[in-house]
Amino acid sequence: MTNTLHRFGDADSFRDDYVIFAIPARSNNPENTLPALRRFLEIAIEFKPVNLGDARNGGALRPSRSLSPLNHWWRDSSLNYQAVLDGLTHPTTCSAVFDNPTAAEDFLKRIKEEDLGLSVNISTSIDGAEQCCNHACIPRHSVGYSLGFEGETEKLPNSQVLMLSTMCGHGMISHSLAKKMIDFVKEGRRTPKEAASVLTRFCSCGVFNPVRAARIIEDARTKTT
Repeated sequence: MTNTLHRFGDADSFRDDYVIFAIPARSNNPENTLPALRRFLEIAIEFKPVNLGDARNGGALRPSRSLSPLNHWWRDSSLNYQAVLDGLTHPTTCSAVFDNPTAAEDFLKRIKEEDLGLSVNISTSIDGAEQCCNHACIPRHSVGYSLGFEGETEKLPNSQVLMLSTMCGHGMISHSLAKKMIDFVKEGRRTPKEAASVLTRFCSCGVFNPVRAARIIEDARTKTT
């Protein structure tokens, strides 16, 4: 079970969104677990993820206390994989996010071959996860569904805002911020990539997908549903 199950969107909206987790057992010895988690992250880097992270310290694109609002938009937006590796000091959940099925499938197959002794799960569409398992010759163990939103759904924001805000399962990306980024792009004040970069920094565990976010924001230029 993972909070990334609550990502909003239909199956096709996850065509560029594959989140693969490594989770150690609570009883594992840290001396054995940390090298396995670090190896998981090192292998992930080989397959060019669009985000990498651990649940304690965040992803490859993070906020900083040393910056002022004046350089908020023009700071370095390159992914810092090394910061994720260096910050891994305690057993925790680690994740790698990919924007294409080939990378996700090949990474999962490689992780199976490494046999790191970690629990691994995939968050994407059901068909996408099934294809990853088939590629790695792994029978699907189980499947989890999110039941979506219930109640007075007419009070929810539009679908683009929901798709952006629910990419952070811990709720660190507000609806208002997501809407603001969409409005900035519509007004020509920022590019979709710049807006997605801002949202990525607020995700506290590194599972936000900036590529999917940029596509959603670009779609929102003309769509209002």
